[in-house]
Amino acid sequence: MNTPYLFRSRLTLAVTSLLIAGSILLASPLAQATDVVIRPSAADFFTEPEMNELRISPDGKNLAVLTSAPDGRKFLMTVDVATRVGKTIAGFAKADVQDVHWVNNERLVFSLDEREVEPGTRRYYPGLYAINRDGNDLRQLIDHHFGQSNSTGSRIIRRQLPPNTFFHSAIENGTSSDVYVEQIEENSSYRRSVYNLQRLNTLTGQATTVRRPGITLAWLIDRQGTPRVATTIENDVISVFYKDEVGDEWRKLYHNQENRPGAKLTPIAIGPDGMLYVTARQGKDTRSLYRYDPKKNAIQPEAVISLNGYDFRGHLIFGPQSGKLLGIGYENDGPGVMWFDADMKKLQKDVDAALPGYFNRILVSEGTSNLVVVSVSDTEPGIYSVFDKSTNKIAVFGRYNPKIKVEQMANKDAVNYAARDGLKIPAYLTVPKGSTGKNLPMILMVHGGPNVRGVHWEFDREVQFLASRGYAVLEPEFRGSQGYGSKHEQAGWKQWGLTMQDDLVDGVKWAVAQGIADPKRICIAGASYGGYATLMGLIRDPELFQCGISWAAISDINLWFYDVLSDAKEESEKYWKPIRIGDPVKDAEQFKATSPLQQAARLKLPLLLAHGGLDRRVPVEHAHKMHSAIKAHNQKVEWIEYLNEGHGWTTKKNNIDFWTRVEAFLDKYNPAKAPKSAQ
Repeated sequence: MNTPYLFRSRLTLAVTSLLIAGSILLASPLAQATDVVIRPSAADFFTEPEMNELRISPDGKNLAVLTSAPDGRKFLMTVDVATRVGKTIAGFAKADVQDVHWVNNERLVFSLDEREVEPGTRRYYPGLYAINRDGNDLRQLIDHHFGQSNSTGSRIIRRQLPPNTFFHSAIENGTSSDVYVEQIEENSSYRRSVYNLQRLNTLTGQATTVRRPGITLAWLIDRQGTPRVATTIENDVISVFYKDEVGDEWRKLYHNQENRPGAKLTPIAIGPDGMLYVTARQGKDTRSLYRYDPKKNAIQPEAVISLNGYDFRGHLIFGPQSGKLLGIGYENDGPGVMWFDADMKKLQKDVDAALPGYFNRILVSEGTSNLVVVSVSDTEPGIYSVFDKSTNKIAVFGRYNPKIKVEQMANKDAVNYAARDGLKIPAYLTVPKGSTGKNLPMILMVHGGPNVRGVHWEFDREVQFLASRGYAVLEPEFRGSQGYGSKHEQAGWKQWGLTMQDDLVDGVKWAVAQGIADPKRICIAGASYGGYATLMGLIRDPELFQCGISWAAISDINLWFYDVLSDAKEESEKYWKPIRIGDPVKDAEQFKATSPLQQAARLKLPLLLAHGGLDRRVPVEHAHKMHSAIKAHNQKVEWIEYLNEGHGWTTKKNNIDFWTRVEAFLDKYNPAKAPKSAQ
């Protein structure tokens, strides 16, 4: 067994000194312009964060933060918020600390990762450790090794829980030494999972299993630490069960069919008064947040928050000590917060005045004079500050990625355009910093999913990398995307390669008509469904594009529909795919016409095709078949396979390699600098 070890005190002292210096030297979060502008490298964008995953203790006095050791490993520090003095409490020789949570004011739990090891060669599961704030009493709670055997061939018996167990949540009131974990059971095809909840004591390692009401997908724990809500699935029916304060029985509150999302009520939180907070449409096009009374089995008619034109997406903010609902974080065209508490509303105003131009997320604490603030924007991945309420002064102590220079990054703006049938298509447009914003080379970036909200107002390293190379980037939320109401989503049902593709074409034509894009310098790119749309774009509308970049792409709808190697769940294949994509028998001709593999002879434009050899979401067979079908007649196809990667790239090395290749491919087939005759 490869046992991790704690860092020695010499390294602890060195890192602590750097943290203190950072809090003094970084007096202002605003970037300082320089006379010489050096274009950032691919490594600058795709490096691991220097500091991330900030967690505030329940009493607000201490902060847990992950930061990088000199060798690149991620380790855990605790920081006194008032003094900003930090102490290293856990680090490992051959693993990275991740997923940190406070159990109470004195104890934390964390898992491990191997950030620079490809999924196919990883040796460990995340496991779980507990440790005190001062670095004492380290205890392993969940094993890392799956199915390990001793010399006689028998499985090693350990005191820890088995590695198919994962952290679920801490108890919100911060007075317990217990956490909840989930043990995941999968059937032989890995397509049906059951989440067994266990209450685990972080001091003794003792665990107690919670009785579940069925094939449980999700749990909600109340503030006192009682599992109160369980969401189950049986065939296509999703049911929500509730446990009353008296007794140990689960009773069904309601159910809805998975393949009818308009009727769905989704529980997201439990209030201190026992009321549930659920998202629902209630006869409207968009989802809003409502209160649901479990005693009356009734939803209250008045929405807590509704977002004009957007489905509610966000979280509730409760006081860590009082349990009071202080506010709600949400997302429309960007992130925001609605405070109910007058003091928090004023504090947000004061923080925003001290840090203009950012979305400033306050890590809420009660009864302390210092607040930790995480500031982000479309050009800044993260600035970490302490705000003194008594003086309204800010002291910055770290950044997510100091290599990113805000003054070099490009703004991402929410726009919209009309599709040919009149449907409004939301989109985000990024224009290179320092450009005129006109007649630019453009990348049409298509998100995956496709039934997700694919684009957000935030720092996107892939988009910023392309913009830094001189490209405008248009990211449409084409029909079928979620987050913009049921009509927008359902307009994309059974429209792969059809009106969903029209929306992309109409986005290109809009950008050209606005004078943003040079019609002779446009490339299409995307991963997963976005990779599929890239292939279809090159096949269906070759006059619009100079080239395409497709990775982790679905190349054949039938192949993806029936692929036994895919990790798509049983319910997805039985109920989700026929509704949203089509029926392989009834829609056979449509599938043939809209599957890139079946139309590969028509793909004659330059293509960069990439895939992970261990992709279980879209098995690599898709890429192998597509590559074979194209290369015989198209000599402008570049092929990349990362043998031990999955559905996308996880390591710094592979990300840098891929995007460096993307840059070279674009320079060759769609250069950012226009020919002299076109200038």
